[in-house]
Amino acid sequence: MMSLKKIAPVIAVCALALGLTQKGAAAEADWIEVFNGKDLHGWVVEGTSIRKENEQTLPVWTVVDGEIRCGGGGFGFLRLDREVCDFEFKAEFQPVARANSGLGIRTVPYRNVRQTRPSFAAYEIQLQDDFGKPADTHSSGSLYRYVAPTENAIKPPGEWNTVEVRCVGPRIVVILNGRTVQDVDQTKYPEIKNKPLCGYVSLQNHGSPCAFRKVQLRVLKGAE
Repeated sequence: MMSLKKIAPVIAVCALALGLTQKGAAAEADWIEVFNGKDLHGWVVEGTSIRKENEQTLPVWTVVDGEIRCGGGGFGFLRLDREVCDFEFKAEFQPVARANSGLGIRTVPYRNVRQTRPSFAAYEIQLQDDFGKPADTHSSGSLYRYVAPTENAIKPPGEWNTVEVRCVGPRIVVILNGRTVQDVDQTKYPEIKNKPLCGYVSLQNHGSPCAFRKVQLRVLKGAE
């Protein structure tokens, strides 16, 4: 029979593993489904809210088959109605051919003036149909107009893409289709070093159709 002295390290390792498993489960449970798949509860439409199609007047933002659909036309945003500081966000999106959209992070409410657009007030992560094009400060995965992604990881038009964002203090990480395309400390860039560390998340209507689904948020409390 093994002595207590010999099995003590085994017990400690098992306890640690159990603790880590429980911690992981708790962390995963912290993810919030901020889109319920049925309506736009918890979201605010900013800018253009209606569009014309075949002489019909239709809303720009709708929910169809469990997806947030942007019908295009005009300019504006669909903003999550809660402010966050340190957080993780993930969603799937599907642009059509030549579509232009984006993801606003740590931004302010849009007031129909340029200074309140995410790309000026804070950040816009560019999401568009530019498959196969070189990466630059205006391509998919860029911190639009400021920092180019390490590569253009967007898929061909019509396919679903996944975007994940992690913001902790001045550090911004963007993962596009499983590839880390941004890992930026904003304090190292003179143009963006004073950008806000808290704000809203928003989806962009830049005049063309796009769809979003599986939209989730995790607020990081007491992050590093």
